Amino acid sequence: MMQAQAYDGYVENGQFYPKNTITGLSGRLRAVLTVLDVPVAETTLNPAAWLDEFNRLLAESGDEKLNIEDFPRANFTREHLEVTP
Repeated sequence: MMQAQAYDGYVENGQFYPKNTITGLSGRLRAVLTVLDVPVAETTLNPAAWLDEFNRLLAESGDEKLNIEDFPRANFTREHLEVTP
């Protein structure tokens, strides 16, 4: 049984262009294409630069204090339990 796969790319003039080569697919398969209303922006960072930027942001955020206000509660239609040590 085949599992669903996602492919990133862009649409130009009605044609879909994946960022990476789509391999391992054969035959006629059902596909769903979601078009995001976001223009394609070219990036100048290579993968190593992206990783460096991610690691820098991760190091900067290591001592951040989280506030409950930053994470609004979902309404589960029941009262939340307060657990204290």
